Amino acid sequence: MLLALQSLFLMGNPFFARLNEGGPLFMYTTLIILIVIIILLIRGFVKPTTRDKTITLVSSISLFVLVWGFLGQMLGLIGAFDAIEAAGDVSPAILAGGLKIAILSPLFGMFVFLIARVGIIILNILKK
Repeated sequence: MLLALQSLFLMGNPFFARLNEGGPLFMYTTLIILIVIIILLIRGFVKPTTRDKTITLVSSISLFVLVWGFLGQMLGLIGAFDAIEAAGDVSPAILAGGLKIAILSPLFGMFVFLIARVGIIILNILKK
């Protein structure tokens, strides 16, 4: 059982491999926030009395997750540029690979932001 969980969360699954590549702290936090947003949106669809509060909460959380992704990118780029400075000469392939990894965190944050905003739009349509 433990081996199956390890293979799921490590390199056995391409989705989780990308999460680990993009920086586990920022990527897994964004994944947890995505799950929270989905739960809140479902609650907003099921309980019409909580729609206003849900819209406000999801709006705030979606902005947080967007900024969280860009914070992950900035910290990753600072670390990468420190490593490049220490190494001196770096090949373009290594630089391109590092930039690809730096883009994963804000990309996932933007994806979660868009899901939240589409949910807010739908909730606003249902509210009227």
